[in-house]
This record gives sequence, C-alpha cells and structure tokens, in this order.
Amino acid sequence: MRNVLAVLGVSIFLAVSVPTSTDAQSSSKTYRQLDLFGEVFNRVRADYVDEVDDEKLIEAAVNGMLQALDPHSGFLNAKNFREMQVQTRGEFGGLGIEVTMENGFVKVISPIDGTPAERAGILTNDLLTHIGGEQIQGLTLSQAVEKMRGPVNTDILLTVVRAGVDAPFDVTLTREVIRIASVRSRVEGNIAYLRVTTFSEQTANGLEKEVREIKQELGDELAGVVLDLRGNPGGLLDQAIKVSDAFLDQGEIVSTRGRQAGEAQRFNAKPGDLVDGLPLVVLINGGSASASEIVAGALQDHGRAVVLGTQSFGKGSVQTIIPIAGHGAVRLTTSLYYTPSGRSIQAKGISPDIVVEQARLEAVQGRRDSRSEASLRNHIEVSDEESAEAEAPVTDERPFDFQLVRALDLLHGQQLFAKSVN
Repeated sequence: MRNVLAVLGVSIFLAVSVPTSTDAQSSSKTYRQLDLFGEVFNRVRADYVDEVDDEKLIEAAVNGMLQALDPHSGFLNAKNFREMQVQTRGEFGGLGIEVTMENGFVKVISPIDGTPAERAGILTNDLLTHIGGEQIQGLTLSQAVEKMRGPVNTDILLTVVRAGVDAPFDVTLTREVIRIASVRSRVEGNIAYLRVTTFSEQTANGLEKEVREIKQELGDELAGVVLDLRGNPGGLLDQAIKVSDAFLDQGEIVSTRGRQAGEAQRFNAKPGDLVDGLPLVVLINGGSASASEIVAGALQDHGRAVVLGTQSFGKGSVQTIIPIAGHGAVRLTTSLYYTPSGRSIQAKGISPDIVVEQARLEAVQGRRDSRSEASLRNHIEVSDEESAEAEAPVTDERPFDFQLVRALDLLHGQQLFAKSVN
C-alpha cells in the first residue's frame, strides 16, 4: 500500500510541479502536503466506521480538489467520460436538463426543449434540493447528475425550490433517450426564425440546412432573421465559432486567454454571410450561457445584430478535457472567453441592446368591459346554436412569446425604414 501511495504521491507531485517554480523550498513544501494526503488516506482506510473502496476514495479526493477551484472543473470517471462524449454528439439518456452547482444545491441553467424536464415545467434558475427523496447537499455535481440518469422509462422525483414560490415542491419526471435537434426553424411572415437549443457537433451544419430551406421557400421575400439563443446552455466552442462566422464577413469572433501569455488564441471570421447581410436580431435570456454568449457577443460587438431580451448567464470560462488513461478524464478550467471588443463574459454575461422581459398574457377574472355590444339597450340576441360556430376561436398552438414579437416588430420596422429611404 505504501508503494501505491508513493506512486500516487509522485504522480500528483509531477502534475502540480511542472508549471510551478523549481525552487527547492517550494518542492519540499509540496512533498509535505502530499505526505498529509497519504496520512489522511491511510487513516480513513484503516479507521472509518465502514470499509471504503480505495478507488472511490481517491476519485472523490481528486474531484474535491478540482471542484474547490471553480464550479466547472471536476473529475470524470470512465463511465461519465463516455457519457459526456455521447452527449456532445447530440444524443444521450436522461432528463434533458443542463445544471451547475450553487451553495450545495443543483441549479438549473436551462431545460432542453422537447425533453422531460421542459415538459414538466422545470425553469432556468430552479434549485434542486432532493433527488429521489435524498438530499443533494454533500454530493458533487457529477454525483448528482449520475443520480438523475438511469434506465429509459423509469421515473425520478425531484424536489424544486423556485423564486417566488413559498415552499419547495416535487416534480416527477420519466427518463428517456434525449435526442437533440440542435437547430429548428420556421417562417414568421417574411422573417426566418432560427432556434438553436445547444451547440453540439450537428449545430453548424443544421443551421446551414435550415437557412437553405427557408431561402428556397421565401426567395427574395426574405427580409430578416431572428436567431433565438434563449435557454441555450452552450456546448462546443468550434460550433459557436462556426455559427458566428455564418453571419460575419470578417473580424475576430472570440479570443481565449489562459494563465500563460503565449497560450492566448484568437478566432476570426472567414468571408461570406449566410443570409447576405439581412437584418438580424439575437434573442438571449438568463439561460443563455457559454457558447451562446460567444455568438451573441461577437454579433453584438461587430454591430451585425441587435441583441434583445435579458442578461445572459455569464459563463465565460473554457474547460479542457484531459483524458487520464485507464481512469477517465479531468475537466479543467484553462482559460476565459473574451468578445471581439475585449469584454470578459465570466460572471458578467452579455447585456442586451434592448432589454425586454418575457411577458405572460392572463385573462382578468370577474371583469367585463362596460363598453360592448352586449351592454347596449335592445341589442340583438343570438341563440347558442346560431353562435356556436362563431364562438370557436382560431388559436395559435404556441404560447404568446412577447420577446419574439418585439424582435419581429423590430425587423419589420427596419424593413419599412429601408423602403422609405429607397
């Protein structure tokens, strides 16, 4: 066992000592700290009330070290590493919920469209306190996520704390295979509506496909584009760059800066605009994070789009996945994102050019407008049979979306202004 600890200690020392000073005093201090780890490990292994699994104990120690750095660094065992690789390909099993850790609880970044979490009414900024009746406090984010995953068609109970709701409440969800169509589209009059739900390996190609189909449908009638990134928790950096590039002819898209000055990277747009410079509105909200913020920030800084909605999430850190042979991988925060103008996204987010809160239409109960045909003396009465057809309202199945309406109004206004100038 001492040999194992010695190897473990040397491995950890090598990992932490390569980028640090080679000063002998500093090295000696590091060795003493590693001796502390070995002593505590042996004490737990020998004296803890229950027998512990060495592998799990070491994994927990490594994960604790990484999660003490920031909420997004962590250790992925072999199983979780495989699941992460599947997820970035755009298909995985679970509830369809993107989460982070806050004050010991799981915080919802965003439910994914068309998934069990979205259908059950889980919202951005909800806090999950219990999973299956068990407290989340004391678990790592990876452990909490693993508990939420399970066999398809099995139920799981989540306890939710929501701002504005007096007491926690329970929600039962049924696990299913999550297949993410990362880009969806529709036509709103002569405006293209593009909804990007996540940045997976399929996103850039999906965006090009949807735009191509809308161009074929509308032709020269196409007057503008709404790019909806609300509730999009992010994903792959290269896909965010490609989506930004699709609407930019030139200039920087994003830069990343790490600990070492020489590690800074800059990503620039290539010539060609997918929609030929048509007016563009980008929708964001508190659930727009990471890759979504890169796209919104790039298009905003270049004046290519009007950003409309509410402040974004503010995840501006870059995580590098470092495979560890035979064990899984380390997810380590290695740099920060900066928009073309040099703004840091981290803990700040993207501020919209036009702030529009999402509104909800509700019927006012117990009130009737005093000025109506029915209030007039001697108005004509119509029997129920005669009015039955007229009373069947024609409704849109989609709920009223105030932010989208404002975006469409803005594009129509730009179109009218362009016509008046010409």
